[in-house]
Amino acid sequence: MSYYISTTLTNTTFQEAIEKTTAALKDEGFGVLTEIDIKATLKKKLDADFYNYTILGACNPQMAHQALQAENKIGTMLPCNVIVQEREAGVIEISAVDPAASMMAVENNSLADIAKDVREKLTKVIKSI
Repeated sequence: MSYYISTTLTNTTFQEAIEKTTAALKDEGFGVLTEIDIKATLKKKLDADFYNYTILGACNPQMAHQALQAENKIGTMLPCNVIVQEREAGVIEISAVDPAASMMAVENNSLADIAKDVREKLTKVIKSI
């Protein structure tokens, strides 16, 4: 089982890919709580050059609430991270965590259905971009 869901875009800019991803997340009930620009952070903190790479911390409040009710420590795995990266100019990969894969580390059977629902939503997001 892969730990992520992914797609690749070629006819868009990096910023447009972030905007499309954010809009697709919104369409499936996710809000973006955090946006981390890895390229800028590594430049600032380490003076290291890196390619375009942004982590979007996405949360579906209803699903998060259900998961927190089932497992109070599940917040260590929230929000669902979605990455937008451009390792090669003009080729942008968008990947989301597969929550069903990450929930395998948690021994709580009541999370399986929630993780499956979140996976379905994130798969719709990735396929719609």
